[in-house]
Amino acid sequence: MSPLVKPMTTPSPAPSTSPQSLSGLLPFVKPYKGRIALAGLFLLLAAGTTLAFPWALRLLIDQGLSGPDSGARLAGQFGQLFLVAAALAVFSSLRFYTVTWLGERITADVRNAVYGHVLQQSPAFFETTQTGEVLSRLSNDTTLVQTVVGSSLSMGLRNLVMGVGALLMLVYSHPMLMLQVIALLVLVVWPSMTLGRRVRKLSRASQDRVADASAMAAEVLNAIPVVQSYTAETREAQRFTDSTQQAVSTSLRRARARSALVGFIILASSAALLWGLYQGTLAVRDGTMSAGELGQTVVYVILLASAFAVLGEVYGDLLRAAGATERLMELLHTRSDIRSPAAPLQAPWPAQGSSVAMQGLDFHYPSRPQTLALSGLSGVIQPGQTVAVVGPSGAGKTTLFGLLLRFHDPQAGQILLDGVNINDMALHDLRSRIGIVPQEPVIFSGTAMDNIRYGRPQASDAEVLAAAKAAFADEFIVELPQGYDTFLGERGVRLSGGQRQRIAIARAMLKNPPLLLLDEATSALDAHSERMVQAALETAMQGRTTLVIAHRLATVQQADVIWVLDHGHLVEQGNHAALIAKGGLYASLAALQFNNA
Repeated sequence: MSPLVKPMTTPSPAPSTSPQSLSGLLPFVKPYKGRIALAGLFLLLAAGTTLAFPWALRLLIDQGLSGPDSGARLAGQFGQLFLVAAALAVFSSLRFYTVTWLGERITADVRNAVYGHVLQQSPAFFETTQTGEVLSRLSNDTTLVQTVVGSSLSMGLRNLVMGVGALLMLVYSHPMLMLQVIALLVLVVWPSMTLGRRVRKLSRASQDRVADASAMAAEVLNAIPVVQSYTAETREAQRFTDSTQQAVSTSLRRARARSALVGFIILASSAALLWGLYQGTLAVRDGTMSAGELGQTVVYVILLASAFAVLGEVYGDLLRAAGATERLMELLHTRSDIRSPAAPLQAPWPAQGSSVAMQGLDFHYPSRPQTLALSGLSGVIQPGQTVAVVGPSGAGKTTLFGLLLRFHDPQAGQILLDGVNINDMALHDLRSRIGIVPQEPVIFSGTAMDNIRYGRPQASDAEVLAAAKAAFADEFIVELPQGYDTFLGERGVRLSGGQRQRIAIARAMLKNPPLLLLDEATSALDAHSERMVQAALETAMQGRTTLVIAHRLATVQQADVIWVLDHGHLVEQGNHAALIAKGGLYASLAALQFNNA
């Protein structure tokens, strides 16, 4: 595994060692009880008509080939055989469609549930889990589940019914002989179970190695400009080759174990059944069995042997799907520490911006428990006030924003938004009150109109246009090939950094929240764009509370209050003039910026 690819560390139960892991799919199967019953009915009818074929064949041999009017009887017997074949075709067709429908529907439900659940996880989850790993589970693992639910499981049940039916018919016809065969078949089961456990473990390992390669590819493709700027294409290609080679090696070990399993089942079951066929042939020679009974026995023996062979392959598929289900259930059973309370409190919607009160906040990241990112931070922000948060790198500015959005919870202290502890609010209610413009704007793979409307999906086109104009994004959007309907490319690769930032600002303005968080919102803009966006932001700040992370004094000087953070502590606060006169950390940061200007 590449050192850059981190394994998934989400809590999960110990992996099962049998197809019982498929029981995790039961909640997704239950809503389709009616369809499952219908599929079961068609399966039994298809298996029953298959088992009826040898019986019709015996009648053809014993009755259709003898007697004065054998021609008429022969035609009647062939007519019966055709009816059996027609019934088999109809029931098999209905079974195939119904089972395929179930496979598609159940797999889609699993995929949707896992994806929706992952979206609810806190940022801490994604600190230890790569997106490529999640995508591998959503694609490769659900495909394995679909194969089993929509095909292999049905095929296995059909062959199980046929095998049991053929065995019962053979036992009914020749009880002593077939009891010997059954005893031999039982001996096949134990080695098969041992080999099956080996196949399941290797299947899980194979899927993990494929996920590692997918995670590596996703990481590199998302950073392709950096990769190419360091001429690392060959190096990254070799890393991917090494990762896929590990996946291939593990898959080949699984294939060898599964091949041994299938081969053993076929050989052992065929040997046992050929013994029964040999005894039946001797019975015909001795006159204790008719030719039609021998033909019937031959077909039942073939059905029984083929059923066991298919069940061996299906068992291998079940084991692979069991491993895939384990991995999917790990994601689905992961519980986020950040979630809405059972009985959330509803804060009043403010008219002139939210009030924020921070009381004794202590916070450290899970990966750095010995280092406090914020320590004893307390402060009050009045409705409509603009507070600039400044400080050296690592002072805790972005961490403060993360706590306000409840991406993390502090280890001590609390945050009150409009008089209500944010831990007592529903996450949707809390985050619907906050708009954020991040330092690195996110542009989705869609049109300019879609990206701005992301801030408020129900907004009209006129409202989207108004937000774009206020953010000075309209001037470059209208010049795009299709204007607002122009596809911006993955992560907005067709736009400059300043253009992406203005779309992000327009998105936040369209949301129209009472609390606005600006994280270096003008850092990617040139001087001309910065002046325009600064004016737009000043308009956007009116009537709402704003927290601004900024280093440029053009933004900081206009703030009502400036908070100066250092190593997680609020060391200074006041307006620009007062802090300059104080001659503390803020004054030194301002002097450094002036000297570098």
